[in-house]
Amino acid sequence: MSLHSRRKLSAVAALVIGVGMLPFAGSISASAAPAAPSVTTRHIQKAGTGSYKPSPNGTGDPAAISSEIPKAFGPEAHDGEDAAAAATARGSNATGTNRSQSLTHGAKGANRAAAGSVTSAAAPNSVVRNGPRVMQSFDGINHRQQRLTNGGNQFSLEPPDQGLCTGNGHVVEAVNDAIQVFGADGSAQTGVVGLNPFFGYPPAINRTTGQQGPFVTDPSCLFDPTTKTFFLAILTLEVVPATGDFTGDNHLDLAVASDPTGTWTIYHLDVTDDGTMGTPVHPHCPCLGDYPHLGVDANGFYLTTNEYSFFGTEFNSAQIYAFSKRALARGDADVLVTQFDTTGADRGFNGFTIWPAQSPSTRDYEGGAGGTEFFLSSNAAEEANGVPGGSSSDSIVTWSLTNTSSLDSDSPNPALHDTRVGVRTYAIPPKANQKAGNFPLGQCLNDTACATFLLGAPDPFAPEVESPLDANDTRMQQVTFADGKLYGALDTAMTIEGATKAGIGWYIVRPESHRNSVEAHLANQGQLGLAGNNLTYPAIGVNADGKGVMAFTLVGDGYFPSSAFAAFDGRSGAGSIFVAAFGQGPQDGFSGYKAFNNPPRPRWGDYGATAVDGSNIWIASEYIGQTCTLAQYEATPFGSCGGTRTALANWGTRISQIKP
Repeated sequence: MSLHSRRKLSAVAALVIGVGMLPFAGSISASAAPAAPSVTTRHIQKAGTGSYKPSPNGTGDPAAISSEIPKAFGPEAHDGEDAAAAATARGSNATGTNRSQSLTHGAKGANRAAAGSVTSAAAPNSVVRNGPRVMQSFDGINHRQQRLTNGGNQFSLEPPDQGLCTGNGHVVEAVNDAIQVFGADGSAQTGVVGLNPFFGYPPAINRTTGQQGPFVTDPSCLFDPTTKTFFLAILTLEVVPATGDFTGDNHLDLAVASDPTGTWTIYHLDVTDDGTMGTPVHPHCPCLGDYPHLGVDANGFYLTTNEYSFFGTEFNSAQIYAFSKRALARGDADVLVTQFDTTGADRGFNGFTIWPAQSPSTRDYEGGAGGTEFFLSSNAAEEANGVPGGSSSDSIVTWSLTNTSSLDSDSPNPALHDTRVGVRTYAIPPKANQKAGNFPLGQCLNDTACATFLLGAPDPFAPEVESPLDANDTRMQQVTFADGKLYGALDTAMTIEGATKAGIGWYIVRPESHRNSVEAHLANQGQLGLAGNNLTYPAIGVNADGKGVMAFTLVGDGYFPSSAFAAFDGRSGAGSIFVAAFGQGPQDGFSGYKAFNNPPRPRWGDYGATAVDGSNIWIASEYIGQTCTLAQYEATPFGSCGGTRTALANWGTRISQIKP
């Protein structure tokens, strides 16, 4: 997108709410004293290497539905059975990772709290004269590319999720389930490669034999400014090759490289936590290490997960894994990992989506208390407060891991602490409506002949409708630590001009690290929304000078799903809204239709990403970069709409470089 085609949204339409420090109101209280985190240390070994292995693309012709969607997304649930019950019976969540008890139970908190969540409005900050500039903007990996790579031996998947990292002249994007490296000008430095072959696994599905490889998901990536090293992590679920049924075994796979176009060193970290493979014994396990995310400080590399029972519906707590980042960057054959179980650690409640911080430069690390890594989390979701369907909250949680310098020793001894920070009330957002447009997959399902061609029978749930989008469940999103401050954001319900929409709550927190505790003070906060529209899946990137942007998807009455961002300043917070790439049509994927999963959960985002590259910020968000009519969808080759999508999904991603 050229500089001249960038457009700033109307200052009248945008809603920004900003306030200074507020006292903690304490609406959530614990029924038990906080528990000391359970800590274990074990060894993991180097497992091999990964690299880009070019392969021909598949044909793109739709396969049988039974082999097109992995069991994590519940294609068997066509008879209308309850999705949660089906998940338990099959040993997985019918709507796939990432799991959410609040969404499963109806996200009740949004209805209770949304009406009072916005009490006043202020005009957005003006960034017209000195606002951010789009330096580069280009399409990243789209659904068709990921489905056709590796000879077409891939599943149809959504959402893409977003693993973005930049450094040393490279821009790395990893999605469900493919990876590609670009140059800073958007030129391809590698082809699109499936994550299964990249990590050395058999294909997701061999379309000749029907055999299935491990199910990989939730990619995350970062570039460490100290070691000049790229870290890429995925969650891998083992399956029975002949059937695709999950075995319960799952592990985090970590790839490390100085040159992302070359060879990566791979490590496996078992996360079943049932006593096997050196793991601790946790209740309701074997468990799933869901929603992994990454952070670094001066000494360590950190992975966090949400631990759910694999074959049940129980949630245990967030898990934190700490490594010596130098040992990983060197490619040591044996690396120590220290695991923290946060059950009961937050005033008797469990940690949930504890997102570790990244820093834009080495000067931004916290050196006190023997070296400190900071984290942020929220506590409105059911997993964090135990309220069925979730609720609202007026606090977020700051965590510190101290003595991280010990991670380089033979006896790591870091310590975990947390404290709450009072904030403006936030609540679980409603689903995000889309601007009306052509939705040819849904329209095909409503046509008997077309549906029969696609499904083998008419859609029993017709008529299908254009679906809304999942707007998340208030879990914390990407966290940055720069200039002594933590920056984080989450999705929240907002009432704007009388309508409840999905908006963003953002926070600037100043933490103080002590050897045996952590203090945190709210420096600024706000809520950002747009009348008649929704803002979802925020990710804040801030450079060492405190200048940055907040990326998100913009969708609603006036916009197809678009890649957008707001100016973000380390003191004043979020400013005006800009669009990096306008959506061309509605999201039209299988997860939004009852024919493929009833009740449907129309997936979107799961998370976006930002990455700091010097003074500039790279952003990546899901958006829709194509549109077509039902007639174009039905034309040969069926479902491709001229090579812009597949029969079952049409998501795309947009990568942009912003100068704050």
